[in-house]
Formats: sequence, C-alpha cells, structure tokens
Amino acid sequence: MKVKIYVTLKNGVLDPQGQAVQKTLRRTGFEEVADVRIGKYIELEVADGTTTARLEEMCRKLLANTVIEDFKIVEAGA
Repeated sequence: MKVKIYVTLKNGVLDPQGQAVQKTLRRTGFEEVADVRIGKYIELEVADGTTTARLEEMCRKLLANTVIEDFKIVEAGA
C-alpha cells in the first residue's frame, strides 16, 4: 500500500526558506505571492493493513519533528 505524508511547519514557526523563496518570487515579478511555506513530501510503500496508528508512530519518531512540525497522512487513492 502506498502512503503519502505531508510535513509542514506549525503556524507561528518562522520559515526562513519560505521567506527567501517569497522574496525572490516578488523580486522576479510575482508580486501577488503574499506568503510561502516550505514543507516535505514523503511517499512510503508499506505492507497492506498497516494501521494509521503505526504510520503516526513513524511520523512522530522519525519523519516529523513534532515540536515544530505537523504531519498529514494520506493513503494512495484518497
């Protein structure tokens, strides 16, 4: 089973990489861009029947820094 995981910074956490991209977009003529947030996209192939709880455990222990990041798990086809 294929699983997609999106990891993003929590609201209120500064995103220097996103700020740099936003400034560069504005400098190159894309003034309509008000904000940019940069995150991670992770795709896992796991055994059928892997539970959401198990996937969340993977995220909490390794894939996301839950102090400053949120994560969202989406199963393929969803």
